[in-house]
Amino acid sequence: MTASKTGRRACRTFLLGLGLFSALGLTGCQFDVGGQTLPSPYYLQDDVQYFPPGAQFPLAKEAAAQKAWSQEQALKK
Repeated sequence: MTASKTGRRACRTFLLGLGLFSALGLTGCQFDVGGQTLPSPYYLQDDVQYFPPGAQFPLAKEAAAQKAWSQEQALKK
């Protein structure tokens, strides 16, 4: 091989490696370490998902209605 072909091949290999390295650096990844989820590089642009705390028992109204009904039945007897 001549020196120019070797130089072109080295330059092409270097640019390909640089391109792959930069592509890997630009992709965000989210990973789990010890049960803790660590954010991707784009966590500041993510939308916030907030779920406000609700009632501890999801059927509180139904349970209250059943309790009132059972008390009414007890009074009728």
